Amino acid sequence: MHPEIAVAMSGGVDSSAAAWLLRQQGYPLAGVMLQMFGSGEPSGAEDARAAAARLDIPFYLLDARAAFRERVVDPFAAAYEAGRTPNPCVACNRYVKFGFLLGQAGEMGWERVATGHYARLEQDRGSGRVLLKKALHPEKDQSYVLALLTQQQLSRALFPLGELSKAQVRDIAAQAGLANAHKGDSQDICFIPDGDYAGFIRRHTGRDYPPGPFLDEAGAVLGQHGGMIGYTVGQRRGLGVSSSRGRLYVKQLRPGDNAVVLAANERLFSRTLTAQGLNLIPCSRLDGPVRLRARVRYRMAEQPCTALQTGPDTLRLTFDQPQRAITPGQTVVLYDGDTVVGGATIIKGE
Repeated sequence: MHPEIAVAMSGGVDSSAAAWLLRQQGYPLAGVMLQMFGSGEPSGAEDARAAAARLDIPFYLLDARAAFRERVVDPFAAAYEAGRTPNPCVACNRYVKFGFLLGQAGEMGWERVATGHYARLEQDRGSGRVLLKKALHPEKDQSYVLALLTQQQLSRALFPLGELSKAQVRDIAAQAGLANAHKGDSQDICFIPDGDYAGFIRRHTGRDYPPGPFLDEAGAVLGQHGGMIGYTVGQRRGLGVSSSRGRLYVKQLRPGDNAVVLAANERLFSRTLTAQGLNLIPCSRLDGPVRLRARVRYRMAEQPCTALQTGPDTLRLTFDQPQRAITPGQTVVLYDGDTVVGGATIIKGE
């Protein structure tokens, strides 16, 4: 039976359990792992191959390194050089897992791609559009990192774990006899496992990033930083600046004059943000000001706001309460209840 669904397998318990659930439902499957960086077998390949063998499905290792470099790693480094802090997982889902892989799936005759993300999909009967919804268990919800997926991508996606808790997923994997049932979750950005972003960017670009001034908001020099790519808005640790004004935090990164602007914590709050690259899911445009809730980073509570679409793909959000450290380059995701309205890339907080 020719596989209809490609299951993106990482070697972790989530993607393996997703494959098992689809197999139980009788879908013809293929297990697919994307090699996104490095040489030799990617980490987790042995576990993914073992899970595919246990499920008795074919397993493929696809070389996605060129797409990953072009769509995720190069833009990640360029954003840091420009004083922005991107979320590479959001880009990877749009351009690699549901871009490159869907393209490959089409060539192999696979109709859809399934992943182990915790999120749900629903068809809107009125508009016919595919809706992206939060996972039933909020502590595992990953809808934030899927908010830039297009209608075309969502219509070919499957998220079998959307209604399950992590404990249920581990139980399913254990009952299925999957060796990775109790494997730990991955935490950091996959291509920077040591968490040293600045070190990675230096190696990736081969460039040196010169020291420059720490300034206060009035422009007075407070000290010297060790290269702008080592800092992000809201950061306090590792600044090495002593001041009579109490604790200081990074307020702004200025690549134009290679300056890092520091300020007291209360100066980091903004009520308004502008964003670009808007991707809307339940509709093609926001009509007039809309009351929604938004997250300006992955791990935070949604905040009530008013959203106004200001151009074909631009957005202005005004929060009811000022938000701390709204960071250029991060993704802002809009929610209406448990439905994801869309996402965009933050330009600045005001």
